[in-house]
Amino acid sequence: MKIFSNAELNNQIPKGAVLTIGNFDGVHRGHQAILRTARQAAEQAGCPLLAMTFDPHPAVVLHPEQNPAVLTPLPLKAFLLETFQVDILIVLRDTLHFLNQSPKDFIDLFLMAHLAPRIIVEGPNFTFGYGRSGTLQTLRQLGSERGFEVIEVPYERVTLNQDRRNIICSSSQIRRFLEEGKVGCAAQLLTRPYRLIGKTIPGRGIGKTLGFPTANLNPIGQIIPSEGVYAGYALAADSYDQVCRQPARRPAAISIGRAKTFVTDHPLLLEAHLLETNVEDLSQKYLALDFIEWIRNQRRFESREDLVRQISLDCEKAREILKT
Repeated sequence: MKIFSNAELNNQIPKGAVLTIGNFDGVHRGHQAILRTARQAAEQAGCPLLAMTFDPHPAVVLHPEQNPAVLTPLPLKAFLLETFQVDILIVLRDTLHFLNQSPKDFIDLFLMAHLAPRIIVEGPNFTFGYGRSGTLQTLRQLGSERGFEVIEVPYERVTLNQDRRNIICSSSQIRRFLEEGKVGCAAQLLTRPYRLIGKTIPGRGIGKTLGFPTANLNPIGQIIPSEGVYAGYALAADSYDQVCRQPARRPAAISIGRAKTFVTDHPLLLEAHLLETNVEDLSQKYLALDFIEWIRNQRRFESREDLVRQISLDCEKAREILKT
C-alpha cells in the first residue's frame, strides 16, 4: 500500500479509481463492510482502491480545547487498512481552511481536481464540508453532475455476546464500551482486541519489591480503558511500526489506576505484569497491550500483604482467562 499526503497528490495518483473517505477510527466492523464493498467495486471496475483519512482527527483542528483521543493512531490505522487491500492511502493533513470548505468546493477544487474518482463508497452517516453540511444525498447529487457513482453501505449491526443486545457498530459506541471497561464488547465491534500502544517509562519500582515487576506504559494519544485490572496480551518491540504490525502473544495482567495504597498523590498509572518467568529488560521499548477481559475494579488496600494477595489472585484469574 502506498501512502500520500494531500500535499503530494499532483499527478501521482491515478484518476478514475474507487474511493472511500472517512476517519476510519478503529477500522471496526462498519468500516470493514465499507472496505469490502469498495474492494469488490474496484475489482469489478479494474481500478485501484483509494482510502482517504484525516490526520489529525478533524475534531482536533476544529475543537483543540477538547483534544480528543483516538482508537487507532495513524500507523496502526494504516496497517489495518492495508489488510483490507487498500491500494493507496491518502492522509489529509487537516487545516482550518481545508475543513471549512463548502461541500461543493471540496468536491470540485480538491476531489475532482486531483482524483476524479469513478466510484465513491460510504456509509449512511457520511458527512463532509463546512460544519459537516454535506450529506450522502449531497454527494449523490454532485456525483450525478460530475460523473461519479455513489455506493451506500448500510449500517453494520452486531448482537453482543454479553447481553444479546443488537446495536449499530460505531467508533463512538466502542469508545463508550472502553470507558465502561467493557473491553470484550469493544473487541466484538472491532473484530480484534483493543490495542493500546506506547513507550515504556520508568515506574515506581513498587511492583518489583512486591514480587510482581511491571512494565509501565505511556500511551500515545489513544483512548485509555476504564480504571481496573484486565487480562490481556503484550507485545514488546524496538519500533512503533513493529508493535502496530505484529501479534501480541505474551500473557499479562494489566492494571489501569491511581496508586492509592502507597502514595498520597494519585497519577493515573498503566502497568503490565507479564505472566512469564525471566522477563527481559523492557526499558525504552515500544509496548502494545491487547485487552481481553475485565477482572475487577481498582480499590485501596490496607496493607502490603493484602495487596500482594490480591495481585496473586489477579494473576491467577488472568491465566485462567487466557488459558496459560
